[in-house]
Amino acid sequence: MPANTYVGAIDQGTTGTRFMVFDHAGQVVANAYERHEQIYPEPGWVEHDPMEIWENTKTVVNRALREASLDPDQLAGLGITNQRETTLIWDVETGKPIYNALVWQDRRTTDRVEEVQEAGKVEWIREKTGLECDAYFSATKAEWLLDNADPIKLERIRPQDIRDRAEEGELRMGTIDAWLIYKLTGRHITDVTNASRTMLYNIREMEWDDELLEEFNVPVALLPEVRPSSDEEYYGYTDPEGFLGAEVPVAGALGDQQAALFGQTCFDAGDAKNTYGTGSFFLMNTGGEPVSSENGLLTTVGFQQSGEPVQYALEGSIFVTGAAIEWLEDVDLIDDPTETAELARSVDSTDGVYLVPAFTGLGAPHWDGRARGTIVGMTRGTRKEHVVRATLESIAYQTRDIAEAMEADSGIDMSRLRVDGGAVKNNFLCQLQSDIIGTDIARPEVDETTALGSAYAAGLAVGYWNDVDELRENWQVDRQFSPRMDRDDADQLYSRWDDAVERSLDWAQDEEGE
Repeated sequence: MPANTYVGAIDQGTTGTRFMVFDHAGQVVANAYERHEQIYPEPGWVEHDPMEIWENTKTVVNRALREASLDPDQLAGLGITNQRETTLIWDVETGKPIYNALVWQDRRTTDRVEEVQEAGKVEWIREKTGLECDAYFSATKAEWLLDNADPIKLERIRPQDIRDRAEEGELRMGTIDAWLIYKLTGRHITDVTNASRTMLYNIREMEWDDELLEEFNVPVALLPEVRPSSDEEYYGYTDPEGFLGAEVPVAGALGDQQAALFGQTCFDAGDAKNTYGTGSFFLMNTGGEPVSSENGLLTTVGFQQSGEPVQYALEGSIFVTGAAIEWLEDVDLIDDPTETAELARSVDSTDGVYLVPAFTGLGAPHWDGRARGTIVGMTRGTRKEHVVRATLESIAYQTRDIAEAMEADSGIDMSRLRVDGGAVKNNFLCQLQSDIIGTDIARPEVDETTALGSAYAAGLAVGYWNDVDELRENWQVDRQFSPRMDRDDADQLYSRWDDAVERSLDWAQDEEGE
């Protein structure tokens, strides 16, 4: 590669869109971020405006390049990483969505999921997809959009039934990666990791599953082509006449958690990472064969490089961790997330208070869409410091839930967990996490590993990096945390966590739309 070239990564997340540019050492040379609106039309419903996301994508790409004095022609390639499962359908003719995107947190299809569960199809779905039957995934979201999106919003002279237009190939469905690839290149493509999160893709056969498409009434004509995460044939090129003003190959894409696995260089079976974002997502590379879970975890596609076999992963999905800290802000218990460590340290314990942040249900290993946020153990002496500390502890406890399930399923005893995401800047949380799980926690120098992973995927595809050994050399530890708490004390605290979770389960029995 010529000197002074870089790789760019579009990191489209739940709360905003970031563009980062990395050099050959995996260091950040440009960075810009823009938040987008969270839309809550009804209780349990969460939507995003895809056009706002696209406009923000253009904004952050241009801003990052401008502020770093980089020319678009210096980009050797572009990678994309995205909030997974968030689903939209758009019109091929106008290029506009027919409705807002339904976000992964959205619970409006809980009733439909329960119908499938009652029909005894849970194991059938798990065998094909590796997933729990849950409203989290894309299948029921796509079905809802096809049944409920308003044809008037299509802005067409002949607003035919949406399903008819879908069958005729006039509409496109995708997760956010497919939407951005389409807007960047004009091509309808997704990668294997995002396809594996739709509950429509057979991860053993590595193809869209006709029986699942029939079950959820999703026409195959809607679906994108599925390609490797790092694709030497490229997904396409940016339009030189478009906003970027250059023809840059778009060559890598991974769902955000798989991108973090890739960015943390978890290329070998047994390597594990946990990303602390809006939710937390714990993935372990299990190699070339899918490992079925007996403990409520997901079996998913980890990544695929061009011409190589798929690497699978076990995943524990925690719906609310960083979002619980945002909630503390929303209810004015804190003014800024950086306060949480100081407030938590100011008390010796939570004084028996436990907070279960099941604001959008519970993911692994419980999988209860009707669980709701719960605070237990309060007394007249409970202060905000106790609630803040209980919120941080809830993140550590939920992660231990996953760690224990992961070790049981894989048979691998983890000696170290690699961590990333915004919350790991909090040293108190990292130490607490080490204490509660009883393992070393390794925080890398570059903690934006989601963006880094998609940059690595694109860079490998275009030859910016030669092989994964180069990437391993880039990974450097910023700080490692080792357990300090007595093991019996940690176990005692954790045992009461189970009691608190029990009180949050199956709460939302009468919510409209659920």
